[in-house]
Amino acid sequence: MRTALRTAPRTVRRGTTPGTPAAPRTVRRGTTPGTPAAPRRATAAASALAALLAAVAVCAGDAAARVFPFGPRHRSVNDLANQFVPFHAHLWDLLHGRADGGLLLNWQAGWGTSFLPDLGTYLSSPLAPLVALAPRADIEYALYALTVLKTALAAAATAFLLRRLSTVPAWWWPAVLGAGYALCGWSVVEGAYNPMWLDGLIAFPLLCLVAEWAREGGRPLLSVLTVAVCWTANFYTAYMATLGAALFLLARLATTGPFRPRALPRAAVSTVLGIGLAAPLLVPVLLSTRQAHPGVVRDFEAAGAADVLARLLPGTYGFATPAAFVAAPVLLLAATLAFRRDVPGRERWVWTGLVLAVALSFQWGPTHLVWHLFATPNGSPYRQTFVLSGLLVVAAHTGLAHGRPGRRALAGGGAVVLALTAGALPSDLATRPALLLAAAGLAAVAGALALPRRPRYALLAALLVTGALLGQAAATTAYADRRRLAHLDDHPPYGPEQERRAAALAAADGWPAYRTDSGLPRVAGNDPLLLGGQGAAFYSSHTPAVLTRLVTALGGGWTSRGRNLQSLDNPVTDALFAVGARWRDGGVVRTATTLPLVTVRAPGPPPALGPSPFRNQELLLGARAYTAPAAAGACPVGTEVLLWAPERTGEARLGAGTPVRLLGGGPRRRAAMTSLGVQTAPGVRPEVPAGRGPAEVGCLDRARLRTAVDALRASAAVAVTPTPTGLTARFPHPVTGTAVVAAPAIPGWSCGGRTVEPYAGLLAVPVTGATSLSCAFRPPGLLPGLAVAGASVVAVGLLSLVRRGQRRRALRTSSTPAAAESAASAAAP
Repeated sequence: MRTALRTAPRTVRRGTTPGTPAAPRTVRRGTTPGTPAAPRRATAAASALAALLAAVAVCAGDAAARVFPFGPRHRSVNDLANQFVPFHAHLWDLLHGRADGGLLLNWQAGWGTSFLPDLGTYLSSPLAPLVALAPRADIEYALYALTVLKTALAAAATAFLLRRLSTVPAWWWPAVLGAGYALCGWSVVEGAYNPMWLDGLIAFPLLCLVAEWAREGGRPLLSVLTVAVCWTANFYTAYMATLGAALFLLARLATTGPFRPRALPRAAVSTVLGIGLAAPLLVPVLLSTRQAHPGVVRDFEAAGAADVLARLLPGTYGFATPAAFVAAPVLLLAATLAFRRDVPGRERWVWTGLVLAVALSFQWGPTHLVWHLFATPNGSPYRQTFVLSGLLVVAAHTGLAHGRPGRRALAGGGAVVLALTAGALPSDLATRPALLLAAAGLAAVAGALALPRRPRYALLAALLVTGALLGQAAATTAYADRRRLAHLDDHPPYGPEQERRAAALAAADGWPAYRTDSGLPRVAGNDPLLLGGQGAAFYSSHTPAVLTRLVTALGGGWTSRGRNLQSLDNPVTDALFAVGARWRDGGVVRTATTLPLVTVRAPGPPPALGPSPFRNQELLLGARAYTAPAAAGACPVGTEVLLWAPERTGEARLGAGTPVRLLGGGPRRRAAMTSLGVQTAPGVRPEVPAGRGPAEVGCLDRARLRTAVDALRASAAVAVTPTPTGLTARFPHPVTGTAVVAAPAIPGWSCGGRTVEPYAGLLAVPVTGATSLSCAFRPPGLLPGLAVAGASVVAVGLLSLVRRGQRRRALRTSSTPAAAESAASAAAP
């Protein structure tokens, strides 16, 4: 009997990998059918260890760099300061009932903008609401903790995936490989200050699990829900992760047992239905992107081969190259796969070929566009690099599932790694510290793999491998922290000074009777969300084109080619947009001349805005407020001198007054119209920095402005009530003409059931004998998205019913006498 058992041919069971231990027939509680029933404790321990290693490496690297929260250097750079911290602060306000607006409409920034697309782009992660658990003053701490948590979850999810694919000789190897994925260069260099991208880092292993379930024909409902969560969390990186998971599925189908063609439609159905469930966010985001002010349009340029290879090294930094660093354990094990004759040929060449093909696809224009939703992004052109890192980890684990590599395979893999390093030497990115760190990690991992395979050496091997992982990842994190501060725009961190400013703005707040503008100097691109108030400043991928055109026409300034709008400190626009208080010169100042949010203009066609912002302001005001300078270029005494020189950079001054710095120069930035002070003596001309573009001076007559405001106030609304989905207004008497709301005419508005007719970029609607006005806002695409989600829910329900019926029929079939007799025979010894 023993001899028979030893010589019986081994059958590879469903879901296992050839060369791995066969799964027992009994499926334990908590395990997944169709896979090796690895002890739950080992799987949980591997996932926990992976999460711990990832968190320790990130925190250790930040501590070594003395970066917040472990030192004096701050993290407030680029979009982290401009977008992610302010948007999470606004989410905190929403969850605590302190925000002006709701999920559909944001009344605090950009004079009133759609919020659902921003929610779907920046804040839809299931983890984002956790920031509400911290005090608002600690919003940067909360976001940092969220960043570390996401990195740890990506490591844990990858370790769980690897344990599920097949078992390995030591349970801690999947933990190391999972942490290696979460600590890849893309994560610690680029994802660290783009925390919404880290949801894609988590999505890739989860979507690979969905691919496994599709291959096995199990867990259809969980598959749909997983896809929905991933695409809701961050659709941009989830799209890339989905492409990577599709390649993973094809590779698994080609390397594990007989080809199962039904897996492809199963995976496609799960993906389509999951994306359908996320449609209420995805469709408004898509339409809002089309209505946004256009960003940078670039042609893709492939990076040089030496620079690409250099980014495989630890301790490198850059944006024009893929951050492809993976720690030495991952890189060496993946490199050995092609040399391992104990691994079936299909596994060796499919996974090796897939990794090479994906790496090459990054360098070809057409495939580059496929990876990036058919548009070259502004900034890093290699945002899909985390997928390559994930596939490298799977390739490394594929070989390890058949045992540790032998000496020949180890020598071959080491030679490959050395050859890649040699190819990187011509690059300036391949610094001496990076090369030394790479060599030390390679030596440590190679030494661990070459140790005798005895229990007494297991601890030493684990220490060498984890040490190489932690050392290289922490060093790369620290190096990126310091280089990031030196190369990217930085902003003041949120601290006591910002708290004082926010408290002053809150004390002056009078919304909706008037707006309070967060003012200048700005802290970040979304100061109204971070500091409070209801200003013009706004920065998003969804900055409406109509808003940018309006702000530009009125003399406003911006950066990021028109997507980062600045506060417009101007008496006329303050009156037009109901700004009754603003931060200026270290304190809050009141604005005496202002209008309510809703006014009524005489019947007739809307004004046509032209090239002069002074004239455009007067057209919206309906009266003259500026006088032209005298022939000598000086304004009349007693008027306020305002300068508009959008393309100039330098200091402007009126006489002995305080100089004002302009920062213009298209196409990336535009200087705002600015006040140089009051003309106190005749004949004094403003000093304007030299440069290209217009330099126009306007002389504001405050008395004229007050007269024009009083005329409009006579028929303006006496009560305005903004809501999270619109606004209502009440007039003092029946009015006829055009009701104008001091908000941009973004798509989605309807007033009184009538079509909105923009009034030079403002929200407006004709009225006849009206005593009130009611306007509602619904983001374009919300209803179609809800319809798609409803159809997906129905489809999921139908599929669940069909699957339940199939199970019942299978149970009835198995309960027949013949089936029972067959089962009894199979169970007999």
